[in-house]
Amino acid sequence: MIRGMTPKEDTPGGEQSRGALRGAVRGTSLEERITGALVGAAVGDALGGPVEGHSPDQILERHGGRVHGVVGPWHGEDWRTARPIAPYHKGDGHVTDDTLMTHALVRVYARVRDHLDAYAIADHLVPDLMTNPRWIPELEAEALPLHRIFLAEKWLVARLHYGHVDPREAGTGNIVNCGAAMYMAPVGLVNAANPAAAYAEALDIAGAHQSSYGREAAGVLAAGVAAACAPGATPDSVVTACLSLAKDGTRDAIEKVCDVARRHTGFESALGPLRKAVAPYDTVGPDYRSPSLGARRPSRLHAIEELPVALGMLTVARGDFRQAVLGAVNYGRDCDSIATMAGALAGALGSPVPEDWAKTVAEASRLDLWEPGRTLAEATREIFERDVRRRRAHERAFAGMGEPGCSD
Repeated sequence: MIRGMTPKEDTPGGEQSRGALRGAVRGTSLEERITGALVGAAVGDALGGPVEGHSPDQILERHGGRVHGVVGPWHGEDWRTARPIAPYHKGDGHVTDDTLMTHALVRVYARVRDHLDAYAIADHLVPDLMTNPRWIPELEAEALPLHRIFLAEKWLVARLHYGHVDPREAGTGNIVNCGAAMYMAPVGLVNAANPAAAYAEALDIAGAHQSSYGREAAGVLAAGVAAACAPGATPDSVVTACLSLAKDGTRDAIEKVCDVARRHTGFESALGPLRKAVAPYDTVGPDYRSPSLGARRPSRLHAIEELPVALGMLTVARGDFRQAVLGAVNYGRDCDSIATMAGALAGALGSPVPEDWAKTVAEASRLDLWEPGRTLAEATREIFERDVRRRRAHERAFAGMGEPGCSD
């Protein structure tokens, strides 16, 4: 087991040009980017899980320093009973529901072999959660994913399967949180290098799960992952793509957080300033375990905390996977989801996921973290070929109307 609890200095980054990418593999292929994003998301999830819900100061005290790798459960051997509402083994390299939902969405793409919408969530994702037992690392047992996903995700089953709600509207009424955004990386990967398409597809998919700024965050995260796949992409180009599409409080929060992030070259100095920058947009409030009265309610003025901070940590790290994920983990609060998003973005940019982390998480979780990447890459190529045929048919139809400049 890898345990990293020794205080370390931030990795210097001042010599890097603004927005430059540290540690990226140049000329990274589609499959490498897809696999890097999905493995990176799972690793970030597993590292962040055991310290979720706590502040940077609490993490520092609990671990005798910053977390620099896989650590054990916050409550040690009492993890089963310390939090009865969530009796999950978070820690020791176990992935959480973020990864379970991400892999479930990959399976839907593998089945449909085309772009998805809210109806695909009702027709394929929900039955998968309800009927196919899988190994659940945090339960240390084979069980239905439905038995592990949390209340905001169980909403999908309640509304779509039992409530027969229109899938495009089923997300209305759910708490507004990062529940949809946390597993939207596959949408960005299927639409690699096309942020606008990723944004639109994710908004449609997320309509079955979320509303308001929770749904918006899902679209923007997918757009960011798609932008990260483009040749020559940098953290700055990813943030620019996100800002070009984001709306309302989500856009403002990303802009403010990333402006602050550019002033830092290591996550240690950025932890407090990033929280201060996002606080006016976050409805949860200063005590993550005791949300404010207005927490997670629809609004055009607010944003989920996780996405802006993930983009901020990506910016602080200049795209380096290790530093972006460690910054997200040590930020605390909903840090498994923050690190999931930061890991997906950095992995899509081509920054290598540390092999020791990936191996430890795969073994501890009893999951093949690389298979979803191969599966989604194959589906993505088929979907792209479908898109090209559809585009060519549209061009021919447009030319048939006598428009100049349109021909075979």
